[in-house]
Amino acid sequence: MKIGDAVSILDDDLRGHITSVKPNGYDVKDEFGFVYFFPKDKVLLLDKSLYDDIKVSVKKENTKPVSKKHKKEAFRIDLHFENLVKNPHDYESFERLMIQREKLQESIEFCRKHKLKRMIIIHGIGDGVLQNMVYDVIRGLADVEYDDDGFFYHQSGSIELIFK
Repeated sequence: MKIGDAVSILDDDLRGHITSVKPNGYDVKDEFGFVYFFPKDKVLLLDKSLYDDIKVSVKKENTKPVSKKHKKEAFRIDLHFENLVKNPHDYESFERLMIQREKLQESIEFCRKHKLKRMIIIHGIGDGVLQNMVYDVIRGLADVEYDDDGFFYHQSGSIELIFK
């Protein structure tokens, strides 16, 4: 080591430059201008080219797993009759409405049993018979929020329920 070399001190949080070389050690000037004497075995040379050949590898960050309970997707049920039975033409209109009502009530109980927070009921746009039946069912429910007089009351084909 020679005068002017950047050094670090072993077992101490100190860096600086060598100001003078003595037979048994070095005088080291730190970043604040103080000069210290250290024996030769405590002074380490800071070689900046030492780290030039080392390649830095970027590790993939582990993603935190999200539990099913905190899943943001809402449970969706489509009450279009074609999706509920195999032969929709075999049923009368009153039977259709009752089957749709039963399916809606089963789905609401499923959401409550599994503690799902949100449910989207798709009833479609039509004469409003199914929509009125859906609103009649959900008006009788406790601990449920929904928008029954909003802007999309007659324009949208779905209702979102939020379970408390």
